[in-house]
Amino acid sequence: MTKWQRVKSVFSGLIILLAGLVMLLIGEDAVIIIMSLLALSLTLKGLKMLLYYFRMARHMVGGNQILIRGLILFDLGSFTASMTQFSQIYVICYLVVIHMFNGLIDVLRALEAKRFESSSWKFNISSGIFNIIIGLSCIVFINSTSIAVYIYSAGLIYSAITRIISSFRKTAVVYITPS
Repeated sequence: MTKWQRVKSVFSGLIILLAGLVMLLIGEDAVIIIMSLLALSLTLKGLKMLLYYFRMARHMVGGNQILIRGLILFDLGSFTASMTQFSQIYVICYLVVIHMFNGLIDVLRALEAKRFESSSWKFNISSGIFNIIIGLSCIVFINSTSIAVYIYSAGLIYSAITRIISSFRKTAVVYITPS
């Protein structure tokens, strides 16, 4: 990671931390903000992937996967934006799906890192387990929107802290010397 990437990562982590704290203070009224943030983040991530595809990935092997992922994320963001006026149960369903999926991915990455004897597998597995616990707590408290706001805020705060911590980690650089 370059110094500029580290600064951007810390800055975005601080913004996410601030957003999580503000939502904790707002309470149950933050459900509309959560739906709007989910819609905005999914749509922007989809647009970013689509722009990356049209600029570079279409010339790469496997670039079509980036196109498909970008389209799916953009569609999910648009769908979420259209559902902000409906029931708040969709917020909890999104939270369950997002946290359980991210937790599963983190656990699988940690197991792979452990297999390759990397030192970061403990951090990845703890992050995955935390995401799975958040997803399970969303299932347990599926009828309470105020608990969903607190769970989402806790997830944002945890995500911000892990982003800030990972920005200060040393990254390995592989040097290939000519023989």
